[in-house]
Amino acid sequence: MPHSHTQQARELLANAELIFDEAAVQAAVDRIAADLNARFDRADSAPYPLVLGVMGGAVVFTGQLLTRLKFPLEFDYIHVTRYGNKEQGGHIEWKVEPRADVRGRTVIVLDDILDEGETLAHVKQRLLDMGAQEVVLAVFSDKDIGRAKPVKADYVGLMLPNRFVIGYGMDAYGYWRNLGSIWAIAPE
Repeated sequence: MPHSHTQQARELLANAELIFDEAAVQAAVDRIAADLNARFDRADSAPYPLVLGVMGGAVVFTGQLLTRLKFPLEFDYIHVTRYGNKEQGGHIEWKVEPRADVRGRTVIVLDDILDEGETLAHVKQRLLDMGAQEVVLAVFSDKDIGRAKPVKADYVGLMLPNRFVIGYGMDAYGYWRNLGSIWAIAPE
């Protein structure tokens, strides 16, 4: 990375406001894990669920959450991208589809943030169309955008203000997914 990009990334963080520290982030992951364990760590919850992490933003959340889950599961990931403008709603492209058969299964989808909800709504419907018995959405964060969303998460770690945030998988211009805390960046 050229020096100017490194400087830009550091300035971005220097001008950001801490929203949730690492302790709050880890407590949120613990809560989601406890809720999922309460629901799925039972002898009668067969067959075991398929857990799908949405790449790339959910990589940190997915990795840390998986180590806290106490029930048998199958893991895979999906990669979807949304492009286009808000007026048209954008087009969603599946770069990586689930490799496991989802028919008749409970699928737990993990994502870093429920922002406007278009992508997760599409993912949930697509998995149901592929034959999933149930699609459970667990998101690390839900952004309060002040209006209804096309999908609601079943499990939410943290509610975020309607600001541009970085950390714990969320980035700005490709920077700072690796932070263990959540920061709101200053408006440009």
